[in-house]
Amino acid sequence: MIVIESAGVSDVGKKRKGNEDSLFLDDNMGLYVVADGMGGHQAGEVASLLVVKTMEDYIKRFKGGKTVEELADSDKTLSKEANRLISGINLSNQVVFQASRNKSSYRGMGATVSAVYFTEDTLIAANVGDSPIYLIRNGTIELLSVTHTVMAEQRAMNPSGASQLSKGFSHMLTRAMGIEDSVRADLCEIQCFKEDVVVIASDGLSDKLLPDEILEILNHKHPGKASQDLVDAANQRGGDDNITVIVLKVKAVNRARTGVMGFIFKLIDMITK
Repeated sequence: MIVIESAGVSDVGKKRKGNEDSLFLDDNMGLYVVADGMGGHQAGEVASLLVVKTMEDYIKRFKGGKTVEELADSDKTLSKEANRLISGINLSNQVVFQASRNKSSYRGMGATVSAVYFTEDTLIAANVGDSPIYLIRNGTIELLSVTHTVMAEQRAMNPSGASQLSKGFSHMLTRAMGIEDSVRADLCEIQCFKEDVVVIASDGLSDKLLPDEILEILNHKHPGKASQDLVDAANQRGGDDNITVIVLKVKAVNRARTGVMGFIFKLIDMITK
């Protein structure tokens, strides 16, 4: 069992009139979601809210020892929890897509989504779009999510060619929630350790702060203080977009494994403490 402490802040920023970001966090469920909406006439706000609410409702069905039928779109190479997270994203995509077709003012609305879901001893990170998920471990910070923009994908294929693109391509999404009737999320599942810190944010934060700056601002702070300080720093640099941040810290990992695997994980815990 993993014990987590978390906090989240969503701020309209300095330039926008409305907040199209949404967030959800629940330490008991072990689920954390940030969605950044897009679309006029409050459609972006609707899209992001539909994403987080649908994911919350879907994952909640599996809590409390209930026997719940899994969705059919499962991948046998993934854990059951990873499949649930992907299913939640797929279901959210369908909800946003159908809502955009049913109301003319919602046409073209969409959202990014970045989510973290915990098992008994791993964390699963999944995303669609450009809202980043960072892992801080042993004093270093790394990106767990995959950035789905024209700039990022061009940089991965041809770094020299990416330098020729204008800055506008850094915000041109290649994947988003609700634009088509299906979507493909990127996902990773990794071992979780005590003192791990995860930051999930909208690009209103990552556009203003480099990863090393995020690491410096966090500096072993309580999640509530850390999340507010990150938002304040982004606003101090202009606050051009909505800014949403979830900071979570792993307080304990009580592994239930036995036998040889239990011995191995005990060794890992001793080495990493």
